Amino acid sequence: MGGGHDFPLHGAQLNHASDDPCRKPQYHPQYLRAVVDMGSNGIRFSISDLTPPTTRILPTLHVHRLDISLYDAQFDHSTGARIPIPKSTIKDVVAGLLRFQIICADFGVPSYYTRIIATEATRTAINCTEFLKEIRKATGLSVELLPEEDEGKIGAFGIASGFSDMEGIVIDLGGGSTQITWLATHEGAINISPKGAFSFPYGAAALTKKLEDLTKGKSHGEARKAKEKLRDEMKSNFLNAYIDLQVPKDIVERAQQQGGFKLYLSGGGFRGWGYLLLYRHQTEEHYYPISIINGFTVPSSDFTDTEKLKEVARTAKKIFRVSDRRRKQVPAVAFLISVLANALPHGIKEAHFCQGGVREGVLFQALPPRIRKQNPLTVATTPYAKDSATGIAGLLLDAIPKYIGACSSQFPNSISVDVIEALANILYVHSVMSKESSSSSALYSTSTGLLSSAHGVSHSNRALLALMLEESYEGELPPREVRYKSHLRDILEAKEVWWTCYIGKVALLLRRLYPSGFVDEAKPRVQLSARWTTDFGGGSSTKGIKLVFLVQKKKNDPMKLKETIQDHVGVIEKIGKRKNWIGGREGWGLAVEVLVEEECKLAR
Repeated sequence: MGGGHDFPLHGAQLNHASDDPCRKPQYHPQYLRAVVDMGSNGIRFSISDLTPPTTRILPTLHVHRLDISLYDAQFDHSTGARIPIPKSTIKDVVAGLLRFQIICADFGVPSYYTRIIATEATRTAINCTEFLKEIRKATGLSVELLPEEDEGKIGAFGIASGFSDMEGIVIDLGGGSTQITWLATHEGAINISPKGAFSFPYGAAALTKKLEDLTKGKSHGEARKAKEKLRDEMKSNFLNAYIDLQVPKDIVERAQQQGGFKLYLSGGGFRGWGYLLLYRHQTEEHYYPISIINGFTVPSSDFTDTEKLKEVARTAKKIFRVSDRRRKQVPAVAFLISVLANALPHGIKEAHFCQGGVREGVLFQALPPRIRKQNPLTVATTPYAKDSATGIAGLLLDAIPKYIGACSSQFPNSISVDVIEALANILYVHSVMSKESSSSSALYSTSTGLLSSAHGVSHSNRALLALMLEESYEGELPPREVRYKSHLRDILEAKEVWWTCYIGKVALLLRRLYPSGFVDEAKPRVQLSARWTTDFGGGSSTKGIKLVFLVQKKKNDPMKLKETIQDHVGVIEKIGKRKNWIGGREGWGLAVEVLVEEECKLAR
């Protein structure tokens, strides 16, 4: 198999259309992967394309969900007794799998690259063996039962796929169970607890039923005592799990220093909680502009405000991405979160919501470290890059002073080389559009446009790239979009926002100097240099940047490079004026001076 990816063979090969040598598939079959995630609350079907160079972000070609709760199906709703998975449910599951096989054939997925993975609800079913036999008989495929200890590990890999670097406590809240572990990733290396993950029967659906059973037919006082007993049991289990997981000392020390652990949360139960928080953020005065759950981050105070979110679930008419089943499970999720907040030593600093699940986990686990270490934002923009994108990125980086001396704190760490390279990759995509649409399209490109489905990109990076790109189209917007831009800026710190303006304006000028995107390294048109300075004349001690454009001196210059740059000097210097600082004259900003100088010959 190409690309170094491994995907074990499961079950007999089917007579897929892709197995026919006469048929030319639309995609490269060796890179296609089909995964069926048979969870407790629903069954998810997906087809992914791991073709280089975008392998790292696990692009999805197809996804759909079958609304079958294998957990609920195993209970007699009149008596509450546990029962085998009904034949009617088995029939529906088999029908869904057969339909998915037809879809896989349409896409050209080889049958040996199809995996069916089952978790808690299937693993603990009374008639598990019979259920799996029926699936095998109808489809020719075997079902993989994830062991309890591996379920959390796969979930952890799924979460790791959604971030470049991360460190904290990982919790996967499924329908039937909850898994907890710690995870740290850096440059493709993934470190997880040597104990794997601990699993408890506190899934969203399971805990909902347990709480109902505890209070059914009991007085208020009896129900309260029963719930407190369960609370104590869960708290003890979570605390013991934390101890047994052997969280590294350095991670614990950083948690103490920063005011708590960072939580990375996956599973339908937590995603539902995340969408409730998004609903609150998007219906209040400070409108949150991005509706992608992966990378959505909230402080502990918001995450643990369980009473407020229970009220939202109870009273709101319609909540984006929150089904009636999820609404019903909100009190149970709130109960679990309140226990967790009191169980974790050193507390919770913030909660990161993640899209990673079984699909992402099994695919990301199979990738080699050299691919895992790639930056998702750079990977996502690579297909749109011009051949000279590296040269454009180099010029952009040259326009940023080195991070040295007292001024090093003036540049935000969040604007990494990867972010600048991503800007260079995508800088020309919207340039063919009219002035009326290029700026708006650029602004929305990372949230609802061409990069919206890119997996692993944080909300802050989406905001940084969108704002830089929009500024490179002169930053002019129709009134309707000005409000959206303002809310996108609210995700960032004032310092970060100012730098998006500066870098965006430099990018605007580079696109004017290189309209085709081609940079001839042998005959450079321009060289850039930048340094920190306080020398702006008039006795001012204002910190700022002196940016120099060095152009080759020529008798006859048909491109009129010097004149072109001088025409745009004001655009860049304008953002250095105090009145244009972020927050006004008393806000955050730097003075900017741009010089255009000539030299007989530029260095290659």
